[in-house]
Amino acid sequence: MACKDLVIIGAGGFGREVLWQLQELDQYNILGFIDDNPSLQGQQVNNTPVLGDNQWLLRYPKNINAVICVANPEIRKAIYNELKNNCFISFPNIIAKDVRYSDFVKFGQGCIICLSTTITVNITLGDFVIINPHCAIGHDAVLDDFATLYYDVNVAGRVHIKSCTEIGTGTNIIQGKTIGENVIVGAGSVVVKDIPANCTAVGSPAKPIKFHG
Repeated sequence: MACKDLVIIGAGGFGREVLWQLQELDQYNILGFIDDNPSLQGQQVNNTPVLGDNQWLLRYPKNINAVICVANPEIRKAIYNELKNNCFISFPNIIAKDVRYSDFVKFGQGCIICLSTTITVNITLGDFVIINPHCAIGHDAVLDDFATLYYDVNVAGRVHIKSCTEIGTGTNIIQGKTIGENVIVGAGSVVVKDIPANCTAVGSPAKPIKFHG
């Protein structure tokens, strides 16, 4: 069966990592990158062409798959809200070969699950969740739309991470905690209490250090 055409949105570091992951999966015909940086137009990135910007994709007249490789949740959300106007674009889940997950995991659309991650049982991932390499997610956890986990994050059971929240590298979240929407949890933090929405929290134990709109 012929591979489906796919483009990678974002030719930065994360996009290049996902390119490698997709090449290992060998499930898609990778047409190239989409990137709004004018200096990249028509160039090659890791032997892969930069085809154009988002307008190129919005005008694309045939069925195509797209993976949004932008770590910042708000930018990722804005890109999706723009591209969803083209009914030919689909947003598949990209799951690395060595990811371990049970039959009792629910995925939204457009998720990217990277190398050496474990997702156990009765877990729900919303749309466009990004989980970087070497993360672990325990039973009954919920990650809402556009949540991002960076490298080596450990999420214990019954944790709820709300939409557009970023969890920094090496963070540990103990069981049953809720982290509000639009939160940034700094690298190496230990979350032992609920974190309110719209803040940056750091430390062990993690505490809000500033609030934002």
